[in-house]
Amino acid sequence: MLRIRLTRMGKRKQPIYRIVVIDQRRARNSRYVEVVGHYNPRRQPAAVDLKAERVRYWLSKGAQPTDTVRSFLRKEKLI
Repeated sequence: MLRIRLTRMGKRKQPIYRIVVIDQRRARNSRYVEVVGHYNPRRQPAAVDLKAERVRYWLSKGAQPTDTVRSFLRKEKLI
């Protein structure tokens, strides 16, 4: 099953996350299918950039968001 989840990028103690579509059995930073957004928690307020059209496409194909990503989608009114 595909999941829409975060993968960590950035330097030590300076995290930036990509929002990716990935097989749920894979490790956090392993190969993903597609990048559908970015999340920067270090900004005030935290910056979330989503490709809405691609997120809707993957949701229609059965991809399930994690709890954190689901909260981003609710704020952007995509679900």
